Amino acid sequence: MNKLLLNRIFTLIITILLSSCAIFGDPTDTDETTGLTDYEVLEKALTAESAKDWQRAINIYEKAEQKYPNSKFAPQFKLNLAYAYKQFYREEEAIAMLDKFIISYPNHPAMDYAYYLKGVVLFRDRNVFKEITMQDISDRDLSMLERSFQALKVMTDLYPNSRYFEDASNRMIYLMNKISERELYVARYYMRKKAYLAALNRAQYVIENYPESSHQEEALVIQISAYRQLGINDLADDSKRVLDLNFPKSKKKLKESKDEDKKWWEFWEVFD
Repeated sequence: MNKLLLNRIFTLIITILLSSCAIFGDPTDTDETTGLTDYEVLEKALTAESAKDWQRAINIYEKAEQKYPNSKFAPQFKLNLAYAYKQFYREEEAIAMLDKFIISYPNHPAMDYAYYLKGVVLFRDRNVFKEITMQDISDRDLSMLERSFQALKVMTDLYPNSRYFEDASNRMIYLMNKISERELYVARYYMRKKAYLAALNRAQYVIENYPESSHQEEALVIQISAYRQLGINDLADDSKRVLDLNFPKSKKKLKESKDEDKKWWEFWEVFD
């Protein structure tokens, strides 16, 4: 048997095998919900959850969400699917499913949990303090923290008696301090580069949006410094009065330096 004939036979075998796959489908792609009621499907999915088999749980919930859109368990399918997505590190899909739940069932008794879970899914601060350079100042990670804060804020504002209120509040405190810290980190960078307006915007953002953060004092100091550098002395004086009123014993108060070579930012770095 020559080599050409062997190649043709091999090609024919591969073609037959591929055709079989096309006809019969993926043998591992099974639908566990076939022939089951919505309640039986829910039980099966919960069993998968109990075993922490998140991929299987996701497969079942996705089928259930498609097959039983009008079931009384439809809201639970969505919430449980979002949680399974989270556990399987599919955060964007979890957020999309939670948003779908929030839009579809605005008066559902589990709405507090939906907002809480959304905040938790977004609650991550990886690489918040990436090295900052002139070429790359990224707010991507900060945006995730802000979205988490907003979801938790909606939950605490609308559902003060929720069982998740205390944990949500603690997360919000952490988030507002992290966000403020990151904003002022960038503001200091801008000040060193003499980008005073950009630094001022960062400081004002912290003052206006996170007034209860632990970084208000420094935000005011940066605001005063930026105003001075921009020659807007009336607003600098106003900010100084706010600083004096709220932080009368501040170690970071601006002091006129007799040393003309003294860098403007040294007055707080010695207190860090």
